[in-house]
Amino acid sequence: MNPHGKVTLVGAGPGDPELLTLKAVKAIGAASLILVDDLVNPAVLAHAQPSARIVQVGKRGGCKSTPQAFIEKLMLMAAREGEAVVRLKGGDPFIFGRGGEEVEYLQACGIRVEVVSGITSGLAAVTSLNVPLTHRDHAHGVVFVTGHAKPGDAGTDWRALAATARQAKLTLVIYMGVSGAQRIQNELQSGLPASTPVAIVQHASLATQRHVLTPLGELHASILREGLASPCVLVVGEVFAGLLSLEQQAQAQQQRG
Repeated sequence: MNPHGKVTLVGAGPGDPELLTLKAVKAIGAASLILVDDLVNPAVLAHAQPSARIVQVGKRGGCKSTPQAFIEKLMLMAAREGEAVVRLKGGDPFIFGRGGEEVEYLQACGIRVEVVSGITSGLAAVTSLNVPLTHRDHAHGVVFVTGHAKPGDAGTDWRALAATARQAKLTLVIYMGVSGAQRIQNELQSGLPASTPVAIVQHASLATQRHVLTPLGELHASILREGLASPCVLVVGEVFAGLLSLEQQAQAQQQRG
């Protein structure tokens, strides 16, 4: 094994290339091989060396994906050959990016690994609306949770989460939840009022971003009505109460003509 090879897991952020960290830019610029996730903005690759090899290794729900085992073996072989490998991931490598699995695999094989954090889409989504994830009056904490369970896994216990969120005043940030929105809505309502505000944000931080604010009881219907699809983030919590009220007032005024 060449001792000079290493792998850097780099968070590319939610989409807007200006949200890259300086450390991410430096790592991308030093890489000889870059393995790129499906949701990474191609503009990020402007920081790569002209000589760098760029390999697309997309992994996206509902689409043909590059097997995880293949990605890990590719990183291993390149690092053993002395290459500076960057695994470029959308958002943050350690928030639903399977970064933990890759670090464990590479370290078990004796490969040096570094991780560069990125802004996760759940944070970018609410920031784009000028709304905080936490607020002294409305939310004492935040939970990041996936709406897409691993095959064979029962997934999130939404009823238990709803009860905890109400008792502890938590904001829920749900990734990959569009396809299961009806079930999520139904089960969250076991512990949260149907009036609880929800923000549905598609393509967070990009020029194509769309968002809808809706009560929890209308979550699934709003997704269907507005034609929203993955990639979306669902954010549930009272931090949106003021903004939802303003939008509802604006809609009522428009309807009155």
